[in-house]
Amino acid sequence: MPILYYVTHPQVQIDAAVPVPEWRLSDIGRTRAVAMLDQPWVGSIRCIVSSGERKAMETAEILASHLHLAVVVRERMHENDRSSTGFLPPSEFEAVADQFFANPDKSIRGWERAIDAQNRVVSEVGDVLATKEAGDIAFIGHGGVGTLLLLSLSGREISRDADQPAGGGNYFAYDIGTRHVLHGWQPIDRLEQR
Repeated sequence: MPILYYVTHPQVQIDAAVPVPEWRLSDIGRTRAVAMLDQPWVGSIRCIVSSGERKAMETAEILASHLHLAVVVRERMHENDRSSTGFLPPSEFEAVADQFFANPDKSIRGWERAIDAQNRVVSEVGDVLATKEAGDIAFIGHGGVGTLLLLSLSGREISRDADQPAGGGNYFAYDIGTRHVLHGWQPIDRLEQR
């Protein structure tokens, strides 16, 4: 059965003067994305779909170049909209993210509601799966909406319990045919453990 791999971009160059969607991969992030190419699950990918945010696109382009595939960009796969606050220092960001997941029906400090972000990403993935050809597919995106997708695919309520490990650069696998999560978050640059 075809497998859906949801891959989050790895580490980025944080710059408070640049809008978050325009952040680029850091040197460490780029190194980790390249290391991902050696993983056994990568060779089966037949389609790559990416958020339009720069850090996701850079990750997708590394994978696409390796596999000689085009990247399909889905603008609505972006991270949860946090433009109301822009850059937040890490400790403040984590506190607001805790509230975002704990109160999915409320807008925290003007952020997109978690329930709306989840519905958006689930809809985007569903639209792609309804029209794609057979074969494994990689969705390249972000930790927040990736967690919301993982929770939906697992039939679980929105919470931060399923959040990816800090730093990004993780993936989960989902069997499209059986509708079963094969494994939760694992680093993109470490051998798959099932």
